[in-house]
Formats: sequence, structure tokens, C-alpha cells
Amino acid sequence: MNPFVLLAPLFLAFELWQLVLGERYLGVRHIRANANPRELPMPNWMAAAWGGGLVVYYLWMVTLLLHPVGRAQGFVLLAVSSVAYALRASSSLKWTLVILTFEGSIRIGMLLSLLGAIWRALR
Repeated sequence: MNPFVLLAPLFLAFELWQLVLGERYLGVRHIRANANPRELPMPNWMAAAWGGGLVVYYLWMVTLLLHPVGRAQGFVLLAVSSVAYALRASSSLKWTLVILTFEGSIRIGMLLSLLGAIWRALR
């Protein structure tokens, strides 16, 4: 079995953290105030952790493609992330929050599916 699939709980927690931060920086209050999330204060450590976490997360998704257990989930995670990124890049701030929410829910579902596949493979 691919040992990298055992990191799925860590990335599930990271995904939940991203949803919380997304709501904090792109939430309804900020949309109503027409505030630019890039101008909101964010501690340097948080920005570095978030950016580094995203890089590691994408690399982990690619490693899922290398083994049968988790290959389907890895493909869906990469596809959803790519499509959502393209949609977010061409949408307004209001729609960015909607896209992030759908993207996060699909990725959380795929991570839960991966955890189920891991459980079945280990039994």
C-alpha cells in the first residue's frame, strides 16, 4: 500500500482549516463591505503555513496517482482543485466564496472516501 495515503487525516484537518480561513477572509461580512481580502491583516506565519501546506497538499495528491489505493480519489482531488482554481481566477469576490465552499466540500468527501479505502485495504 502507498504509505502516503496514511497522511489523509492530516490533509482532512488542513482542508477544514482552509474552509474556516476562507470564511474568515472571504466571508459574507467582507463581501457586504466590499473589502479586498488581500488587504486584510494576516500573520506572516499563517500565510507561510497556508502556502506551504498547499504546496505539500498538491504534491501529496500527485503521489496518490502512483498506487491503486487512492488513485481515483487523487485524480478527483486534482481535477476539482484545477477546475476550481480556474473558476476562482475568473470570478468576482462574491462567487469565489461559493466556489471555495463547493470545492472544499468535494475535497472533504474525497478525503473521507480515501479514509474508507484505506480502512478496507488495511483489514
